[in-house]
Amino acid sequence: MIAPKKAAYAGNPSHLMPSELIDRCIGSKIWVVMKGDKELVGTLRGFDVFVNMVLEDVTEYENSPEGVKTTQMDQILLNGNNIAVLVPGGRPEDV
Repeated sequence: MIAPKKAAYAGNPSHLMPSELIDRCIGSKIWVVMKGDKELVGTLRGFDVFVNMVLEDVTEYENSPEGVKTTQMDQILLNGNNIAVLVPGGRPEDV
């Protein structure tokens, strides 16, 4: 199967490139699932082409055999190589 040409999507705002979606999330809550046992929820302040991200007002959730440990942080810089999933809007229980 041949992929449709990119120009076919130019007029349809429901089709976004991943970087465009992340760009629209700047200033909003975002839920970041990291590789391993950590998840973070915070306000996205910026990102680069490697999806390194700056978050503010961050809550970190770390899953362990003892349960979920939460840590509050003012600001954090995340390495894009360690990010598995990005969810605009924050965690479901935060909505």
